[in-house]
Amino acid sequence: MPAVDQQRVRRARTGLTAHDPSRALDGYTLFTPMLGDGTVYLVDMRGEVVHTWDMPYRPGLYGYLLDDGRLFYGGKTMTDLDRFEGWSRFKAGAALEVDWNGKIAWEVTHPDHHHDARKLRNGNVILLCLRALPRELHARVKGGLAGSEINGEIYADYLLEMTTRGEVVWEWRSWEHLDFETEVITQQDHRAEWTHGNTVAELPDGNLVVSFRNICTVAIIDRRSGDITWSSAGRRSPSSTTRARCPTATSRSSTTGRIVAITRPRIRG
Repeated sequence: MPAVDQQRVRRARTGLTAHDPSRALDGYTLFTPMLGDGTVYLVDMRGEVVHTWDMPYRPGLYGYLLDDGRLFYGGKTMTDLDRFEGWSRFKAGAALEVDWNGKIAWEVTHPDHHHDARKLRNGNVILLCLRALPRELHARVKGGLAGSEINGEIYADYLLEMTTRGEVVWEWRSWEHLDFETEVITQQDHRAEWTHGNTVAELPDGNLVVSFRNICTVAIIDRRSGDITWSSAGRRSPSSTTRARCPTATSRSSTTGRIVAITRPRIRG
């Protein structure tokens, strides 16, 4: 295959549009059309479909191949879509795991779940959620567009750890840990969504890293204490003694769908 044409307009078509084997990381790409019916595709480096899954939900934005080749998937439940403007675009509501043949191993649902979720090494699942910020904290939220609150509400993120049977075992509320004086949303963002997390992931030491898009902050959360031990806004807990490097996001988006993982899984026939 010739060198990749660097003019994006000339590559603007569907299917495999460019591949330079000498520069590409060999592997597979997992994606699902954002407005599709829930069909998930695994394609190889030649753009050929290796495997598909027919999921019971449209994509709730993110999903991942697990180490054993199973699919962990965030699905969009089609209820409560009008909570506020934009909510229908990034809400999820369901997280589930299926085997290679699409058989569901377990499924959990929660009305506040949005964007991302992960299966943890302890077998539980962590959901990125949001709910209304306590009214007494509204005045402390800096930046944004005053008056853009939805029916007087400002929403903020929280993390919810659940067993695969749906039992809640841990909750972390962003408004109890983020510093209102330093974590400031940009003037282009709405006060209606203060923190608006996009991704959550488990680190090798078992702690969590969360990105908060609206306040332009990435934070590392201690699972035992709930403290923020590092953040890209420069805030550390008093007990922290080292500054970790800021982890990067693990997913990418496109105009036709969302790449939910780039990996080299063990393919099972």
